[in-house]
Amino acid sequence: MSSTPAAPDLEIAPTAQQTFTAPRRRLDSIDLLRGIVMVVMALDHVRDFAFAGTLQFSATDFTQTTPSIFFTRWVTHFCAPVFVFLAGTGTYLQRSRGNSVPDLSRLLATRGAWLIVLEFTIVRFGVTFTLDPHLLAIAQVIWVIGVGMIILAGLIRVPTAVVGAIGVSIMCLHNLLDRFPVYRYTGPGGPHATPLQWVWALLHAGFAMLPVGHSGHVLIVLYAILPWFGVMAAGYAFGSVYELPPEARRRVLLQLGGASIAAFVVIRAVNGYGDPNPWTHQPMGRYTVMSFLNVSKYPPSLDYALMTLGPAILALAWFERVGHSRLAAPLITFGRVPMFFYLLQWFAAHGIVLAVVVALHQDPVWLFWHAFPPPKAGPDAGVRLRTTYLIWFSVIALLYPLCRWYAGVKARRRDWWLSYL
Repeated sequence: MSSTPAAPDLEIAPTAQQTFTAPRRRLDSIDLLRGIVMVVMALDHVRDFAFAGTLQFSATDFTQTTPSIFFTRWVTHFCAPVFVFLAGTGTYLQRSRGNSVPDLSRLLATRGAWLIVLEFTIVRFGVTFTLDPHLLAIAQVIWVIGVGMIILAGLIRVPTAVVGAIGVSIMCLHNLLDRFPVYRYTGPGGPHATPLQWVWALLHAGFAMLPVGHSGHVLIVLYAILPWFGVMAAGYAFGSVYELPPEARRRVLLQLGGASIAAFVVIRAVNGYGDPNPWTHQPMGRYTVMSFLNVSKYPPSLDYALMTLGPAILALAWFERVGHSRLAAPLITFGRVPMFFYLLQWFAAHGIVLAVVVALHQDPVWLFWHAFPPPKAGPDAGVRLRTTYLIWFSVIALLYPLCRWYAGVKARRRDWWLSYL
């Protein structure tokens, strides 16, 4: 399953012991960007559950896909890296606004642990709609953000430049590790992963199935720790850009975003290092473009990170210059309550798709996961792409009033527990 994810609030509410040397303020440009990718994330999950094409073949299978199917999947690639990156940025902003290092470190550690618990309980049920213990858990983006927060809880004590250097180095160099073999689960009767294979799958493999004991329980690791932490650490250092005056900040944003996009085009064109999935010339030009853009997310390659974060940084510069219209207000609202949105959208998307499927007199077996991969759908299961978009609009319309209400609660109150949801 493709998971796109969400990230916690950029600004972490204070605990009772925390104090601030500056008033709390939000950056609408960041909330707007985050709100946009959250809405796109919901499309990805609706597509996973409902679209007939997704149920039968991969959107990147050029023998069966179409440009509309491919780009519906491709646009969702921006969600996970932007959320993880901005989670790091939010940590830096929180520190720069007066939180003491010990308080922030403690909050990051506890909140990171809480996110991991949410991933393996509430999010798991929202994805699977079952309580079957054999599918132990699915480690997705919330898990990796939680782990990243725990690591950052220690690293915020070192200079920002060092954290940024660590993050950028991981992003640029981790594809050198692709050559090392990865454990592949072959079923209950197959060989079990050794402790070293377990560690490697958690650190770098991504999309790995790991048996737990001999009882048939399986842990699915979609998001590996090392490359995604590189994105978060780079985002932490990126937060220092927001201490610059507005004009200087926009100039730096344009330079960083433009340089990332240029680096992606050059590295990808060379077709060597940067992604384990080389692009190829296709019979039709638009399919060659699709092949060029078809980079690896599990784990996120250097090309993948450059392709997604470059345009996102340019968008931040543009949002600051043009301001925000009334049409942007709902997106900013979503961006201010990302965890609340993230948790609810699983149940909204899964539940609405289930209702539509039942109304169409289809057997919804694929919507109830007792194993991974989930049960296969029949050849006539699912809905067309345009109906998938209609379901997506319904999910967003359902969640907006709830998110608007909760954003109001967070704006009016400073209770410590609000930082955990």
